[in-house]
Amino acid sequence: MRPAGPGGPPPAPSRDSKGLAVLALKGAGLVAIAAVSALLWWLIRHEPEPTPIADTPANSGRFQYTLVEGPQVTTDCASKSYGDTKEFFTQTPCKRLSRALYTTETGGKKALVSVVLVTMPGEVTATQLKALTDKDGTGNVSDLVRDGTFKAQGAPKISGQDAAYDSHVTGPDVAIVLAGFYDKQTDKPVLERIATDALRLSGDLRR
Repeated sequence: MRPAGPGGPPPAPSRDSKGLAVLALKGAGLVAIAAVSALLWWLIRHEPEPTPIADTPANSGRFQYTLVEGPQVTTDCASKSYGDTKEFFTQTPCKRLSRALYTTETGGKKALVSVVLVTMPGEVTATQLKALTDKDGTGNVSDLVRDGTFKAQGAPKISGQDAAYDSHVTGPDVAIVLAGFYDKQTDKPVLERIATDALRLSGDLRR
């Protein structure tokens, strides 16, 4: 067969040139994949760590609390208590006392919460203290409202009959909670749940 003349179609590319073109395309594809993979790896390595949310006792339970007074720390429990509880501390001194006040809100009601942490010489005396303060008419550790430390206007008295009470012993530590609503509002079941929930705040008072 004669070669194509000047006006004829161009010669078809050889098999070698087709193979080179395919290899070039494959190579370009591999280079692109490698570049994307490298970019993804760099992004993963350099992604900023999420900022952790502090899981403190004040925000990790059923109710959320705001510290409004304290903590106040002393080793003289007798001078910070009253009634039979004061006499108990006179005979059996504590090793450490930490007191604080918090507020919390629920269902349109605002409560003031006293949290006290007493560290006794040992678990036996801690259990004796809890048994004493759990009884009516035996006094207690003075909360920061009762002793005049917290002077905010409208603060409820939280050591009276309308207050809710709870306590807990952990080794030599006794946590005591009193809670009362502002504005003479009442809901004893809710107030008692607040008092029980607030026992965990004693963890803040160990620091």
